[in-house]
Amino acid sequence: MKVRKALIGLAMAMTLILAACSAFAASDPFTGNPIVKIVEECSPAVVNIDVETIVERRMSPFSDDPFFREFFGREFDNFRRMIPMRGRGSGFIVDGEEGYILTNNHVVGEADKITVTLLDGRTFEAELIGKDPTSDLAVIRVNERNLPSLKLGDSDAAQVGEWVVAIGNPHGFAHSVTAGIISAKNRTLQSSNINFQGFMQTDAAINPGNSGGPLINLDGEVVGINTAIVPFAQGLGFAVPVNMAKQIMDELIETGEVKRGWLGVVLQNVTPGFAEAYDLPVENGAVIADVLTGSPAESSGLERGDVIVAIDGREMKSSQDVVLHIRNKLAGEEVAIEYYRDSRKRSLDVTLGQAPSDQSSERTGRRGDREERDDGSQSTQVGATVSEITPDLMDEYNLENDRGLVVVRVERGSIAEGMGLREGDQILEVNRREIRSLSDWNRQLRGEARTVVMLVNRDGQTLYFTHSAER
Repeated sequence: MKVRKALIGLAMAMTLILAACSAFAASDPFTGNPIVKIVEECSPAVVNIDVETIVERRMSPFSDDPFFREFFGREFDNFRRMIPMRGRGSGFIVDGEEGYILTNNHVVGEADKITVTLLDGRTFEAELIGKDPTSDLAVIRVNERNLPSLKLGDSDAAQVGEWVVAIGNPHGFAHSVTAGIISAKNRTLQSSNINFQGFMQTDAAINPGNSGGPLINLDGEVVGINTAIVPFAQGLGFAVPVNMAKQIMDELIETGEVKRGWLGVVLQNVTPGFAEAYDLPVENGAVIADVLTGSPAESSGLERGDVIVAIDGREMKSSQDVVLHIRNKLAGEEVAIEYYRDSRKRSLDVTLGQAPSDQSSERTGRRGDREERDDGSQSTQVGATVSEITPDLMDEYNLENDRGLVVVRVERGSIAEGMGLREGDQILEVNRREIRSLSDWNRQLRGEARTVVMLVNRDGQTLYFTHSAER
């Protein structure tokens, strides 16, 4: 009897084990690769893009040769010819009925001729509908209907570690497929030809020619537009989030350009020293260091020193968060801003304006050696020597007014240098107190102040500089 019960128990256990194994096999990713299905369904809507740009080149290959110049001078410099330069990229169809294709601006933005090739081998001439260099996005169009298209997903919902697939035209190898994960979000890239905040980072292999192609999640939805790589690195690719592209794409199709939203403030991150000096109950946020004249921020009542902590109900932990949020808005949209002023939380609604094409002007000033003076018109505190502002100093440093004091020297290794002060900076406030004279300067900085916060005018723009001594 005992043996029979044991055999029955063993049989039941084996049944449970087999059921568990069957369930595991059904969920085992290696028994049914989802990437195969994604590639089959999405590849027909991914296109290869060939571009041709006509550029001017010198006719003679020897015009830069010193020996050639010695005998012929610069006579041949005027002999030039127009030659075609060719390049490749990728894109994907977003509207099959109208023939709209989304890609990168750096792929097609300067092209004189754009040719699109589909997976089935058909080729079409394409026209540039609109481009946005700021986001490096562009929309082109082919005169063909009933084309396959890709579904746009939600890049905000995409998670770090999530599997993604890239399809494109790397080095001319058409419709190449690579897979990886989302490695990070909200990456910033700065170089000679790109300055963008908010990239998605992926380790799915991206190479030259992948630019403009889709980054696709396992639901077959586009979550990013492959845009940039880090040369000589592996597993470092970057994509524009599709949520940003959605709005920009619609604007490009409708008007051919993007009227990007503009708040009109200069922002800095909240530092511990600033939070202490301004009695802030928060340690994160974006400090308004300057409010531009005639901007939406000025007309709405925002002021220098206000600390933005949320926009449209979303927490803003840094100045980058604010820039990214506003950058995703269009001119005319309204945003709800929560901020602190004088330790009190406030809120207001701001209607964004259109970003000016040039929000700053280059200003240079002469920087010459100067002799230290001991006539009572200068004072040195925390390693910064400041002077009362005279007409000569206003001219020398291109100052717009004589408010405050001007820095004429910064000692190496000093607190002032560590704060980031420079010669020519105009000191307006120290620890929230307006500086009108050398006595104000000395009064605020003498003693054992643990925290120093200075409001500085540099090249026409106000900024905060802080120093916090170790506790």
